[in-house]
Amino acid sequence: MMRSARPAAAMTAGLLLLTAACSSGGSDEAPKPEAEAVAFVPPRDADILVADLSTEPGGLPSIGRPVNLTQRPDYDNQPSFTPDGSGLWYTANDPQSGQSDIWRYDFASGRVTQITSSAPESEYSATPLPDGSGVSVIRVEADSTQRLWRFSLDGLNSSVILPDVAPVGYHKWVDESTIVMFVLGNPATLQMGDLRTGRARVVTEGIGRSIHNIPGTFDVSYVQQHEDGSTTIMRLPGDGGAPEPITETVSNGDFHAWTPNRVLLMADGPRLFARRYEPEAAWEEIADFSDLHINLSRLAVSPDGTQIALVAELDALELPTN
Repeated sequence: MMRSARPAAAMTAGLLLLTAACSSGGSDEAPKPEAEAVAFVPPRDADILVADLSTEPGGLPSIGRPVNLTQRPDYDNQPSFTPDGSGLWYTANDPQSGQSDIWRYDFASGRVTQITSSAPESEYSATPLPDGSGVSVIRVEADSTQRLWRFSLDGLNSSVILPDVAPVGYHKWVDESTIVMFVLGNPATLQMGDLRTGRARVVTEGIGRSIHNIPGTFDVSYVQQHEDGSTTIMRLPGDGGAPEPITETVSNGDFHAWTPNRVLLMADGPRLFARRYEPEAAWEEIADFSDLHINLSRLAVSPDGTQIALVAELDALELPTN
């Protein structure tokens, strides 16, 4: 797959990204041949946008005008910043072959590099390994099995993680031996895997697709879905303790993210909301991009908290690329 990205000259080299508009392992509109499986079929035109993010002491973040980092008429999704903030990994789909691979965008040069190329397998959801040696991904294998795999930073030396756990849709590392996963099923389950034993245990069921590390802790957040259609952001202690509620979501949504100083972020259509990590805090609108005719989904914040990445489905208006 030949791929080019237009440099965003106005962005700083430390730019970071956060987002994606896909569902269980790859697409919000993916057909489900079976309750346990999902076909990774990219939906509409999804692009990754990046904007400056700033926070006054004690205040909520403010967001600058977004720039389209991956402008092209197809599916670009699931960005994940490199630990040093010099670039980001993301999933790009080739509309001709249907292949999805991991690519890396470099902020200093504006260049993109293909990391995985393993047809007929596809890779999604690149996540940095805790030891910094590479990335973990969701691989859709030749027989459609979805499992966790690891790659070195150059896309080589691949190996499966937790061979007996499938089909995995999303994941986040707690530490080098513990991983939290969204495992597809009816209902989907939140599972905590232990690389030392090769096993995973079910923590809860009926969860959303968005899982994140809570900054400054070994805990993760996820979204619990309720029978009445409401959703709650929950905290799962990294030591395996019982989950605890953090807050109700915005408009019963799913996708959320954290700033380094533990401010929660969520999107609702073209609008962004923020909430402090405090018991009595409330959601407050911090940006409205209605004039851009976009719907936002996944969010990601750079390690230093100065940039935000948003996955958007674009409507009538093309955003500037520089």
